[in-house]
Amino acid sequence: MSGHDLSTRWGRFKAYWSSFWGDHAFLRIGFSNAHWIGPDLVRTAQPWPYQLGYWKRDGIKTVINLRGGVGAGFYALEREACERLGLTFEDFIITSREVPSRDRVLGAKALFERVEYPALMHCKSGADRAGIMSVFYRHFHLGHPIREAVKELGLRTLHVKQGKTGVLDYMFERYLAEAEPQGISFIDWVNSDAYDPKGIKADFRDNWWGTLLTDRLLRRE
Repeated sequence: MSGHDLSTRWGRFKAYWSSFWGDHAFLRIGFSNAHWIGPDLVRTAQPWPYQLGYWKRDGIKTVINLRGGVGAGFYALEREACERLGLTFEDFIITSREVPSRDRVLGAKALFERVEYPALMHCKSGADRAGIMSVFYRHFHLGHPIREAVKELGLRTLHVKQGKTGVLDYMFERYLAEAEPQGISFIDWVNSDAYDPKGIKADFRDNWWGTLLTDRLLRRE
């Protein structure tokens, strides 16, 4: 399962060590990049176990992990903390440099329809994958138009659209330019033949400095 035996001191030490250094958790001790994006969902960076305790006291019932990580120290610690605190743990993997497949978009819609709220949703930095899922949450759960919801992808939450992660913005830009003017809803566009994730990605162009910032300096997943 997790790859880390938390029942032993050595196993727990290795989990914290790999999380602290390998996953850059030291950067998130005093900064969680947390933002409430609606009355019942908050987006954050990867939480420490003790931070999940704080969110539990704030009423959070469900934790949604967007990054996967089975076998990693951070994953083992997070799952254990959720079990100990009585929080429902959900895995929903989405990528930051790919246009999501039709199944992923429909899966996100179904996720927000079934989870128990209030919920916390996170990726590693709380910027890119949490960003696109925040757009989906606001559109599918709160009913906000894509033109408004897409503001969740921005510098306010440290998302850099000029790098490879800007392909997430570009997907919505294509919808707003090609389908919205024709009165086509976002979900109908996704379900149509016009929605071509591979083609959309092929048309996207990132800026070298944006990719340098996100991939080399910030080391975004």
